[in-house]
Amino acid sequence: DKGQLGIVHGGAARFEPSEPAMSLRSQENARGKAAIGRIAAGLVKDGMVVFLDSGTTTLAVAQAMTDLRDLTICTASLPIALLLCHVSGMRVHMLGGEVDPGEEAASGIDMLEAMARFRVDIAFLGGGALSPDGEVTDFTRAGAEQRSRMIALAAKTYFVLDSSKFAKLTPLRIPNFQHAAGVIVDAKPQADIAEALARKGPELMVAS
Repeated sequence: DKGQLGIVHGGAARFEPSEPAMSLRSQENARGKAAIGRIAAGLVKDGMVVFLDSGTTTLAVAQAMTDLRDLTICTASLPIALLLCHVSGMRVHMLGGEVDPGEEAASGIDMLEAMARFRVDIAFLGGGALSPDGEVTDFTRAGAEQRSRMIALAAKTYFVLDSSKFAKLTPLRIPNFQHAAGVIVDAKPQADIAEALARKGPELMVAS
């Protein structure tokens, strides 16, 4: 039922780790994601250029930003673009590329090239997990590369992760992770994870 095994002749084969579709993730920990969104929105100032990654937690950031004005928004997320394009004072740039139906967002080389055209003041990124060694990791090479490039492009970058992703393992590291300004969460992770994250460099910001 969870889509984690495939039936084969004589047994079962485990699928490679993958992130559930956005429609499924949107049901998880909505209150925690909303709290993260409020903290993130508080970091945004009038006149900024803001990059919003795809995902349900970054969508919560977008929802918390609807009272702000005079912002330029860059995103590859269809739900985020649709939400903010109707907000007065928001200029929304949709970054192009092939649309991933599960993520409801554009991805690929075209999207990476479009990112590089913007001067970004602040970026909010998702991630696959906050690993036991205090590092945000990802499911796919494309996702890890996209997030790595945005860390390098933006003046400040924050990862937004709800507590359902603590102490999990996904296969790919995100290069430049240590240069992110912070990781915003809805609950404090286990002490060993928090200590490991502190050694990496990004600030831990707990919404609760």
